[in-house]
Amino acid sequence: MSPLATNIVEEGVYIDNFKLVDRGRFREAELISLLSNAAYPARNVVQNVNDLKAQIAANEKGVAELAKMIETFGLNVVSAYMGHVQDNAAESVARVIEKLTDSRFDYEMDQGCVVKVRIAVDRKARRATVDFTGTSPQRADNFNAPEPVTRAAVLYVFRVMVQADIPMNAGCLRNIDIVIPKASMLSPEYPAAVVAGNVEVSQAVTNCLFGALGALAAAQGTMNNVTFGNDRYQYYETLCSGAPAGEGFDGASGVHTHMTNSRLTDPEILEYRFPVVLEDFHIRAGSGGKGRWKAGDGTSRTIRFRETMDLAILSGHRRVRPFGLAGGEPGQLGRNIVRRKDGRAEELKGCDQTVLEAGEAITIVTPTGGGFGKA
Repeated sequence: MSPLATNIVEEGVYIDNFKLVDRGRFREAELISLLSNAAYPARNVVQNVNDLKAQIAANEKGVAELAKMIETFGLNVVSAYMGHVQDNAAESVARVIEKLTDSRFDYEMDQGCVVKVRIAVDRKARRATVDFTGTSPQRADNFNAPEPVTRAAVLYVFRVMVQADIPMNAGCLRNIDIVIPKASMLSPEYPAAVVAGNVEVSQAVTNCLFGALGALAAAQGTMNNVTFGNDRYQYYETLCSGAPAGEGFDGASGVHTHMTNSRLTDPEILEYRFPVVLEDFHIRAGSGGKGRWKAGDGTSRTIRFRETMDLAILSGHRRVRPFGLAGGEPGQLGRNIVRRKDGRAEELKGCDQTVLEAGEAITIVTPTGGGFGKA
C-alpha cells in the first residue's frame, strides 16, 4: 500500500495468469519461486501460500455444495432459478431507472483529478447509460482504478437504490450500459500503479454516482489506509467514520460505509500481536456534516509504537471537504498527525510515508460525510 508507487511492479508481486493447480496438484514450489523472486518479493511467503490453500479449499467446498444442490433438485431446476435470481435483479433495477432523470456530477479528489459521470436515462427502454467521459487521464501515482473496480462501484450503487431485499448479482447491471474512457484513471494501461484504485478511487466513484442520483451526500470518501511494519511485523487497517445523510434520515456514527466493507481488529488482539498501544479511539461528537438530516460523526484513533516501524498512509479528503446535498453542509476534513518523542506534532500529507521510533504515535482524524437538506 505504498503512497509512493508509480509502477504496478512497485506494489508487490505482479502475477499474470499463473496456473495454481495443475490436474489436482497444487504447484507449491513454482508458487514459492514466483513470490520469492519478484522485484519486490513477498515478505511472508508461508502465509501467502497458506492463504491460497485456504481459498482453494473454500472453492472446493462451494463446488461440493453446488453439486449437492444439483443432485437434490436437478440441473435444469438449479439453472432456471439462477436465471430467475438475475431476472428479478434486472427487473428491480429497471423499476429504479423508470424513476430517474438525466443527471451528471463532478467529483474532485485531493490530488486535483476529477471523476465525472453523466447518467442518461431511457425510461421507455428502461435502460440507463453511465458515462464517465471527461474523467481525468491515467495518473502517474497509484490513484488509478482498473475497469472492474468502476463496474463494481456502479453495481453497488444501483443495488443500493433498489428498495427490495435482493441478492447482489450480475442481473443488476443488465439494463445499464457503462462507458469508461480508455487511458483514464478509471481504465489505466499497464504498467500503471493501481493500489489506491480499489481503496480510494472506488470511494470517489461511489460518492460521485450517489451525487448524480441526488440520493446521498458524500461519505468520508476514503478508507484511511494505515500500514505499518518492520522485518518482523506487518499490519494494515482501514478506519471508519460517519455515514452520509440522505433524504429522511441521518447517517450513523463510527461505521464503515460503501466500499470499505471491513472491521477493525479488536484492541486486545492488536496490542497482543503487535508492539503497539492503542492510546485512544473515540467518536468525535458533532463532527458530521450538518443539514436538515446530518451525517454521522467521525472518529479519531491514536496508536503508539513500542518498536521502530515504517508507516504509510493512503487517505483522502485532507484538502477537499466531502460534499453535502440539497443545501446540506459538507463534512469535515481528515488529518494525519505524528507525535514525536520530543513532543512535536508533525502533520503528514494525505498520502505519506514516515518512520516512527519507539514511543512515537500516529493520530488519524477521519473526514466526515456531508449533510442533506438545509438545516
